[in-house]
Amino acid sequence: MPRPIALVTGASRGIGLAVARNLGRDHHVLVGATTPEGAAKVVAELPSAEPFVADLTDPLAVERAVAGAFPSLADAKLDVIVHSAGAWAHSTVADADRGEWTRLLNLNVVAVVDLTRRVLPALRNAAGTVVAINSGSGFKSGPGLGLYSASKFALRAVTDALREEERGAVRVSSVHPGRVDTDMQVQIMGEDGYDGSRYVHVDSIAAAVRLCVDATDDCTVEEVTVRPRK
Repeated sequence: MPRPIALVTGASRGIGLAVARNLGRDHHVLVGATTPEGAAKVVAELPSAEPFVADLTDPLAVERAVAGAFPSLADAKLDVIVHSAGAWAHSTVADADRGEWTRLLNLNVVAVVDLTRRVLPALRNAAGTVVAINSGSGFKSGPGLGLYSASKFALRAVTDALREEERGAVRVSSVHPGRVDTDMQVQIMGEDGYDGSRYVHVDSIAAAVRLCVDATDDCTVEEVTVRPRK
């Protein structure tokens, strides 16, 4: 029996890599990465996988990657897509210029919408599941977080809308991690005195994604919030 298919963006590191490893136990994984080298390293360690290489902010690159993975979307099936690719920014409203806003919103919101829209026929064919890796900042903002939170609030608006638009056809889940022990967290907190044990492990976020994917057919796990225990 063929494995169900899962496309995981941002799968070369951090949360995306943990999700790819978790789903790779019983899925054929399309390993989303921006470079062939980044994808190949992960593909090599999974039982069943292939690369899905694209700069997600480049529509032509995304079109080529989708066409390569699904030559005939009308007949294709995609069981899961996990949107883990994204970027962080810390800047005040006064300091963040138009270019910074455009860059972050393009990756964290527009790219998610564009890729989802392109593969939606395959998701519908499989009665599949969309999982967006959001953030605690998708619920609350604060000083220096206006730009990042705006992108995550917008992503939550997209998943809320898509969930109702596709209810009964495609399940849509939103996972909101708190602080997670990743290289991005090191960037945020700084290397001096960094203690990864204070934060959520990436495997815990992958387990939350697995909860959404493995939900029984009668339900949708709409939102999951995962925060450090301490």
